[in-house]
Amino acid sequence: MTSKGRLSAPLIAACTVVAMLSVALPARAERADRDKPTQIESDRMSSDEARGLTIFDGHVVVTQGTIAVRADRIVVRQEADGLRHITATGDPVHFKQRTDASGGKPGVWIDGEARRVEIDERTERVELFEDARLTRDRDEVRGNQISLDQRAESFSVTSGAQTSEGRVRAVIQPKAPPPAK
Repeated sequence: MTSKGRLSAPLIAACTVVAMLSVALPARAERADRDKPTQIESDRMSSDEARGLTIFDGHVVVTQGTIAVRADRIVVRQEADGLRHITATGDPVHFKQRTDASGGKPGVWIDGEARRVEIDERTERVELFEDARLTRDRDEVRGNQISLDQRAESFSVTSGAQTSEGRVRAVIQPKAPPPAK
């Protein structure tokens, strides 16, 4: 807190990282995660309030409840209107979260990785770049870029020369049939 009782820019940026990741990742995290404390560890952190820029650098680990993010670097940019853009880079960036239970079934784990993950609060989009992979339960999709649109609740995957196979790859596991009536 500052002497005037306001939260400091670095603290706001730290809270923003987890809030954005928990809302913007490919599926909603457990609701209970929002009430859990946020922990951010890194080798270094710098904040430039005038530019609206906070950087967590070196072995960055963000946890909140079931959400875990590991990156080499996380940069938070805050626009004048308060909306934020987060860029996480790593070799690769890893994330994992558990979804809420639904339809009498327990929540499932979602994990993913890419060399760069960008979260844009204004457009409500999450982009995974370079060797991108998402796994939900045991279903998996891979490509050079995975784009998630939270408003439309849709995603797309593109290939690229940089991917090992040069094509999009999806593995969809057979689902158990609904119980007979």
